[in-house]
Parts: sequence; structure tokens; C-alpha cells
Amino acid sequence: MKTKSILFMMGIFLAYSTSMFAQCKLTSGDIKMLKGQSMINMQYDYSKMAIGKFKSDDEYVENKTKEMNKKKPGSGDDWAGKWKSDRESRFQPAFERSLNMATEHFNSSCRELASDAKYTLIIHTTFTEMGFSTFGYGPRKSAYISLVVDLVETSNPSKVLASIEMKREEGHYMGDLEVDAGLRIESCYERAGADLGGFLVREALK
Repeated sequence: MKTKSILFMMGIFLAYSTSMFAQCKLTSGDIKMLKGQSMINMQYDYSKMAIGKFKSDDEYVENKTKEMNKKKPGSGDDWAGKWKSDRESRFQPAFERSLNMATEHFNSSCRELASDAKYTLIIHTTFTEMGFSTFGYGPRKSAYISLVVDLVETSNPSKVLASIEMKREEGHYMGDLEVDAGLRIESCYERAGADLGGFLVREALK
């Protein structure tokens, strides 16, 4: 746990020192109405997410589950359950944690299920590259995610007030720990949260 905490802090520092919001692009609307909002609601959507060569999450999970079950019966089903549960237990908390490291300095918090908040950020993951890694100096491919973040009124989520595009949010390098695919993706959400937090501060909160 200590090692993961150190890596998390290193990742946050890297996100602010090297990217400085370069990954975020406002493609429509305005987010200045977020200034002065002490709480912002969060929602997550994976319904239109492609993964690597697969066009959808369902296609990827079906293929991976069958492949793993052939090698070891039941292992694919176990993996599929963990793949889904990692979103709520690892990816989303990592995203909010790094996002709030920026926004809370300006008296604004972003939290899932904050239904009383006036505004909601809907985080659509549109693409996930799982990447791969091996121990030592073996081959590796960086994991990354792409997102579209829609700002809506919580009471009227069908009307998008602004949209932010975030392309190729790549996690920080973790050496041999990268053999854990879940940790690679968690790192991508940490990086994305930091980038979005910095963008919100610069464009709306400060």
C-alpha cells in the first residue's frame, strides 16, 4: 500500500508538471458556471467504450472470458466480474481522488452520488487501451484511456451545457508493477483526473 501511495503521488506530480491541462479541450459550451459551486456531482458511463481492437466493452469481455475459460475453467468468469467491479472500487475513486487534489484548493469538491449538487459532470470513457508489460526489461505497451466529459444540470441531464474532450490519457510508468492490468488502467484514471482537475481550476474555479 505504501508503494502504491508513493506511485500515486508521483503520478499526480507528473501530470501537473508535464501535461498542464494539454490533454483537455473544451469542444462546446462554457464551464465558467462552475465557479463558486462547492459540490459537483459525478457520473460515469462506459456504454460506448471501445477496447483495443474490440468495438465494445461487451465484445471484449465475451472474447476474454472465453479465452481464459479455455485455459482454466472458471478463470474467465472470475476475471469478468473483477473487470466490472474495478470501475467502482479502483478506477473511479482514483479519478476523483486526483481530480479533487486540484479543485479542493478552490473550495470545490467533485463526488459521485452528490445528487443535491446543481451541476453534474458525466465522464464517458470512449476508448481504453489495456497495454501490456513484462517483468524487468521485457516489452511493454503503455495503457491509456480517452474520455468525453459532459457538463449538465443535475435536474436536466439531457441538455449538455459544455463538453470536454480528453484524448490518450496515459498512466505513469510503474516498472514491474505494470504487469497488473488493473493497476495500469487505474493509473490512467489518476492521470485523467489530475488533468481534468487542473483544467477546471484554470478555466472556471480560480
